[in-house]
Amino acid sequence: MKTNKTKNGGYVIIFMTVLFMSVVTILLIGAINPVISNYTSAQSAMSSKKSFILADSGAEEALYRLKKGMGIGSSQSITLSQGTASVLVTDTSLGKKISVSSVVGNYQKNIEMNILLGTGIDFHYGIQAGRGGFVLNNTSSITGNVFSTGPIVGSGNMIYGNVVSAESTGLISGIHATGTAYAHTIQNSTIDQDAYYVTKTNTTVTGTSHPDSPDLPKEDLPITDEQIDAWETDAATGTIMTCTNGKYIITEDADLGPAKVPCDLVIKGVGIVVTIKGPVWVTGNIDTQTSPIIRMSPDLGNRNVAIIADNKSASTTSSIITIGQNTVFQNSGAPNSYIFMLSQNGSAENGGTVNAIDMGQGSSAVVAYATHGQISLGQSVGLKEATAYKIVLYNSANVIYESGLANTLFSAGPSGGYQIIDWTEI
Repeated sequence: MKTNKTKNGGYVIIFMTVLFMSVVTILLIGAINPVISNYTSAQSAMSSKKSFILADSGAEEALYRLKKGMGIGSSQSITLSQGTASVLVTDTSLGKKISVSSVVGNYQKNIEMNILLGTGIDFHYGIQAGRGGFVLNNTSSITGNVFSTGPIVGSGNMIYGNVVSAESTGLISGIHATGTAYAHTIQNSTIDQDAYYVTKTNTTVTGTSHPDSPDLPKEDLPITDEQIDAWETDAATGTIMTCTNGKYIITEDADLGPAKVPCDLVIKGVGIVVTIKGPVWVTGNIDTQTSPIIRMSPDLGNRNVAIIADNKSASTTSSIITIGQNTVFQNSGAPNSYIFMLSQNGSAENGGTVNAIDMGQGSSAVVAYATHGQISLGQSVGLKEATAYKIVLYNSANVIYESGLANTLFSAGPSGGYQIIDWTEI
């Protein structure tokens, strides 16, 4: 009897131990499962976040490289601290699209960023000259505000706006301004509003005169050489045109740009249409003849496009733009879109008399720009804006400033020329 009780007691102890262990195991599993589940969820969330951060960082890195001109291929991988992102850069009608894909664990994130390619340039004056100043001859006139670091000289010519000749050498002479005038010396002029000056002689001021006023400081021209160099680089990434006897001649309808023309460019033919699709860099002279039409591609929208004459090896004798009579410039069809004709001829800045840009009759949706040279505007020429080291107006030339030029965008440009249109996780 004692032996049976002992055996039965042993079974009970074993049973109770197994039962206890089972209960403990069930309790442990019940307690551990949520922990494991939470850990797995946390790991998944972490992988998802890492994938997102990686994709977003890849997009930001691609945008940074584009803005800084560091170069980025159409398809490549960017290695960051979190891992590697696959980047695809494609052209769009507005600029570029950056598509980025990244995978961390079982999680993939995709981001798309659409950016507008362009450089914002501010033009606050209908006409602006550097130290060379400008001269109005015959019945030429200006519609818009005028700024010059040099003298502004006419013979009773109209300027429909404010007139500024900066610094201690500032001079306004022979001008009828409908706005306010600012210059160290104002003489032989009529000012319809106020006048700020140190010296005034033989001048009628309808508004208030402010003698002994401080001279206004000079203002730099709005487009720098560095920006022009960047547009030339953009142009050179396009087609390199083939020259014949030192010229590239267009005599029929054609598309042009982005392109580099390593010689003189001649566009001639009654009614022929040359469609500008991107920046153009000409390493010689530009000459338009016999009434061609130069128009912007509709794909450019409200952006502007630059056609540049820049022969770096002959800066005072080459890089001349001659716009023949009745040459027509047309925008893209969108408002505030213009063709910018830029010359890097530097004769005027070096005391010479070579015209960097010589514009005859006609013109319309065009802006003339010569940082170091002289612009000559002839009979009945109509421009949206003119900026140069020195500007000379003849006959009935008129410059009409449009407010849209206060913040123009270009089809290509240097750092800062990319604006984010939208950013999407897909």
